[in-house]
Amino acid sequence: MKRILLLALIMGTIVFTGCKNNNKKVDAGVVHNPESATNKNVVNEKKDLPVMTFEETVHDFGKMIQGEKGHYSFKFKNTGTADLLITRVSTSCGCTVGEYPRKPVKPGEEGVIKVTFDSTHKRGFQNKSVTILANTQPNRTVLRIKANVVMPERD
Repeated sequence: MKRILLLALIMGTIVFTGCKNNNKKVDAGVVHNPESATNKNVVNEKKDLPVMTFEETVHDFGKMIQGEKGHYSFKFKNTGTADLLITRVSTSCGCTVGEYPRKPVKPGEEGVIKVTFDSTHKRGFQNKSVTILANTQPNRTVLRIKANVVMPERD
């Protein structure tokens, strides 16, 4: 009985202390979106918005051997007239990780969204999304990565 209680205590400690996320994210409150809840445009505020212009929004890694990691940098430019603030980059599964600039991207400046795809335990055609939340209009931009994951050849 003592072992069960001790095991439960250890498991509880792991669960409560193991889930800390130390990623420093920009507060979502800084994202100002001029589109109101009633779907009416606020015309005067649309003049001074950042615009995230990507060279490409889809990258195909092609054929990958299961277990390989693919890395790609989606390049973008702020073609708007205000500072661009990216508040979050989320991915469609845990096999994909996105990194983004934490500082504002000034008008005319460039930046990158770095994406890593881990093909471990994957097989066949993969199509993953990377969603960017920023102070743009619309406030979400979706990037895609694709790959055809094949099994390694056995000798």
